[in-house]
Amino acid sequence: MCGLTGAFDPNQQLGEGSLRQMVGQMTSAIVHRGPDDVGLWVEPQARVAFGHRRLSIIDLTEAGQQPMVSANGRWVIAYNGEMYNTSHIRELLGEMKFRGHSDTEVLVEAFAQWGVEATISRINAMFAFAVWDTQENELWLARDRFGEKPLYYGWHGNVLLFGSELKALVAVPGFSPDIDRQALGMLIRKISIPAPSTLYKGTKKLAPGSLLRIRGGQERSEPVRYWEPATEASNTAVRAPRGEEVVDELEELLTSVVKSRMESDVPLGAFLSGGVDSSTVVALMQKSSTQQVKTFTIGFSEAGYDESPHAKAVAQHLQTDHTELKLTASDALAVIPKLPRIYDEPFADSSQIPTYLVSALARQHVTVALSGDGGDELFGGYDRYRVFDRLHKYRNAIPQSILKASGKVLSSLSVDTWNKIGSSSIATIAPKSVQVRTGERVHKLSKLLQSRGDRDLYEQLLSVNSDPASLVIGYVESDTESGHSFRRSSFEDAMMTDTYDYLPDDILVKVDRASMAVSLEVRVPLLDPEVFSFAWGLHPDDRVRNGIGKWPLRQLLTRYVPAEIVERPKMGFGVPINKWLRNELRDWASDLLDGQLLQQQGYFHADPIVRMWEEHISGTVDRSTELWPVLMFQAWLQEWHPQ
Repeated sequence: MCGLTGAFDPNQQLGEGSLRQMVGQMTSAIVHRGPDDVGLWVEPQARVAFGHRRLSIIDLTEAGQQPMVSANGRWVIAYNGEMYNTSHIRELLGEMKFRGHSDTEVLVEAFAQWGVEATISRINAMFAFAVWDTQENELWLARDRFGEKPLYYGWHGNVLLFGSELKALVAVPGFSPDIDRQALGMLIRKISIPAPSTLYKGTKKLAPGSLLRIRGGQERSEPVRYWEPATEASNTAVRAPRGEEVVDELEELLTSVVKSRMESDVPLGAFLSGGVDSSTVVALMQKSSTQQVKTFTIGFSEAGYDESPHAKAVAQHLQTDHTELKLTASDALAVIPKLPRIYDEPFADSSQIPTYLVSALARQHVTVALSGDGGDELFGGYDRYRVFDRLHKYRNAIPQSILKASGKVLSSLSVDTWNKIGSSSIATIAPKSVQVRTGERVHKLSKLLQSRGDRDLYEQLLSVNSDPASLVIGYVESDTESGHSFRRSSFEDAMMTDTYDYLPDDILVKVDRASMAVSLEVRVPLLDPEVFSFAWGLHPDDRVRNGIGKWPLRQLLTRYVPAEIVERPKMGFGVPINKWLRNELRDWASDLLDGQLLQQQGYFHADPIVRMWEEHISGTVDRSTELWPVLMFQAWLQEWHPQ
């Protein structure tokens, strides 16, 4: 795993020395992604330059150094990722002499034989890469199918900058674009900023499964999708229910996939939460290994957040080499000042904290770790899919005019008014925390009733704050419903939406930044194209049984671990942010949420944020999920744009 940077100067304005210095600065900003080696390449005509930081995983010799030039001299690559079918691609390339055994060399030689587009269709990999075609004078940027590896790009004058992290672009002197209020609104709504947007105007993330091809005179080319999850799922035939036969097929497939992810020239292990997904991955790793698999778990003193006993039980049953670290609040809180630097655009999924901590724990012992991410999105594990399915049915059973009219009636009274009504009517049977939330719940219901369609309904269901315009100055709500064109059932439509949005914009961002901050490579076996096709070929009865998702994964795991060990309510990977904000983090948050500071900065309407903060610290209502995105932006602003 590595980090890449680069600059494309089609008009040759900078000159070789300036171009080399610029990319050198960019590369130094992401040293954590590759502490083992550094490389820099500048085209003789000084139109393009690549930088690379190397975390050596496969082929630790000089033969694996990057940027790398193909044997025929035509193609130059800077690559971040791992290819899992390297041996197969090497065989397809036929008789040729390789300098080493790195997947980078196989990839660049595949470009030389087949071209970029034909090569991408053949490889099974997580990646982001930049490749220069010296014959056609073309720059190609690409990102893997699911978005496991990041790639940012943006124009700085007439020079295109690109890199694995936004901080690489920010390292260029004079690169200081304006903050995008629409992206900030999305952060407040969704706790992350969806691709292709970034917090900076004119700077983008390359979307998963996309290629950007730029020729000398076409500085403003647009990316194209080479892989669409919705198209792949639609083209996958749904098979009849097969019961245990499905589990047999899944076991064979996942065993092969997990084994391919275990190829490494450095120590390897796995994250183990004790849940279905990570436990299944670890079980198949141990099955394929002649040694004890190293597993890692973070535990917390707060019982409602501590999964470590479950992970320990799984580890003991599978006989892994298990390492567990029980953290105090002070251990976790020490991470928070690092978050704006780790996530160099604001990111507000609070499970970023334990993800970083378990990555740091694992890095003390291994250089590569496997994770169980992706199981919920592919096999229907989230409870919200069932909630959305019910809401969809209710919504379609009632005329739209009645739904919208009802929603407008509910929102005609203010949140405070509804809170008073709720407090007086249920005071004898409900705790105060529920009473105060009545208004917020009613207004959320109003939004759901007035949703423009299923996609909007699902987005409203997931929104941390369904009205970003009430907080973000200058944010304008969009009237168009965006998203994929997949239509099968409401349950599966929600799964597909998460594959496009929540998975790459939240889960994979969290894992990549947290792990690479400590120079740890994380591989995600469940996000394999064959596993994706298998999952979308399942009959609904083979995905969900008795109202519980991930049936085939659960059945597979019980072949290795007793059901009573892993069958438990889903906890997630959270931390008690609500409690910390009232105690250990109170002073830190109070400074960032100061009303005068908010007014001076000019990004937020101060009054509603100050009111939320006062409600939270009073203990009458938990506002932590709504406040955390604001706090993460404020901390980011303080780190990157101090006034």
